[in-house]
Parts: sequence; structure tokens; C-alpha cells
Amino acid sequence: MDNGTAGGTPGTDADCAGKPSCDSAEIDPAGPYADGPWRNYFLILLDRIPTPIAVCRAHGEVLIANPAMAAQWGAAPGQLRGRNLLDLFEPRAKAQLDRLTEALRLGRRSRYPVEVRWRDGSDGREREGELTVDPVGDPSVHPPVLLALLRVADPAPSPAPRAPASPVEARILALAAGGATTASIGTALGLTVDGVNYHLTRLARRWRVQGRTALVARAYVLGVLAADSWPPAPA
Repeated sequence: MDNGTAGGTPGTDADCAGKPSCDSAEIDPAGPYADGPWRNYFLILLDRIPTPIAVCRAHGEVLIANPAMAAQWGAAPGQLRGRNLLDLFEPRAKAQLDRLTEALRLGRRSRYPVEVRWRDGSDGREREGELTVDPVGDPSVHPPVLLALLRVADPAPSPAPRAPASPVEARILALAAGGATTASIGTALGLTVDGVNYHLTRLARRWRVQGRTALVARAYVLGVLAADSWPPAPA
């Protein structure tokens, strides 16, 4: 991680004017591990944790973010420093955010889950997850620094690929490939002539072909009909 993500002088927040405990002092994201070699150990550990993590001021300004968190936007960790969590994540329920704001105002220390969504920086897809915000640090410091951990929801499984033809359609095509008439196909499958034509018309539209000959040829190309079978049969 770029050590610049933890150093430097943070800006001030207009909402904290007149409150010296808020932004007048430098806050080191390493917290109790800020002194001596422990600070480097903290940063190394943060880099290697696969869970997306950010350390923020009470009003949401990011002090430091690990690579797993920055990867959600296709960014380097240092590029998130100074950004606000509310600019990065969209809470799904405002009430959850209000509860956290009120808890910080009252000096309560607990973990607060916030359901969020955001736009993935790698592929542009909207993602969803849960941001767990935990006030940390010296209890005498008010407002506290926030530790934000992101749990990314598993994306919905991709729908199973649609078969190029239904079983009924495949049987109709097999009979058509063998030279059967529309009436004889209907008799063999218990369909009316209109029912057979309905299925053939749907297939023609789906495959963007015209005529029974083209439909049969397309069926062989798509593997709907077995290439090594005679009389023709579904694959």
C-alpha cells in the first residue's frame, strides 16, 4: 500500500467548527498501533486482509483504505483517501444511516450494519453488500474514528443457458427433416395442424430463418437434431 494513504494532514470539517476534539488534531488510522514499529505492522496487515476495509473520520472522510476496498472502484488505495463513504456507497435504507448518526452523537460504541449498493469500477455493474461501521479508538476522543468493513453480496447466479429448442419443437423438427407433412406431424404428436405451424413459426422467428428447409438445417447446426441418426431424431 502507498504509505501516503495514512500520512499527510487531513482537512477540516465545517460541521466540527469549535470542537477541538473533532478535527484539530491529527488522527493516525493505525490508532493504538501508531507508535514505533507497530504502525508498519498495522499497515502491512491491513494490506493483506482480503476483506474490504476503510478507516474514516466520523463524518465519513476516508483516512485509509486497503487494496480490497479500493478494488471495488478499480482504484489504488491512495485514491480513496479524502473521499467520503457516502460518495462511494449508497445506503439502501436511510433509517440505518440515521441510527448510526444518532449513536455517534450520543457517544455510543457498537457495530452498525448499513446495507449499501455501489457501481463496480471494473465492470460497471451495480453491486450490493453490507457495510459494518464500528466506532473505534480511545473512548475519550469524540467523535471516534470509524472502522468500515464491507461484505460483498454474492452476485445472482447467471441464468442457465436456454436450450435452442424445446422437446416438442425438437420432435417436430425431426419429423420435418424426415419429410413428414404438417398433418402427419400433428397426428404423430397429438397436435393440430395449427399447433404444428405455431411451433414452426416460433422457431423461425427465434432463429431468424425462413422456410422449413432452413429450419431443419439450423437445427443440425445447433445440435438440436442428431447428425448421425436416420431417420432424423432429436440429439
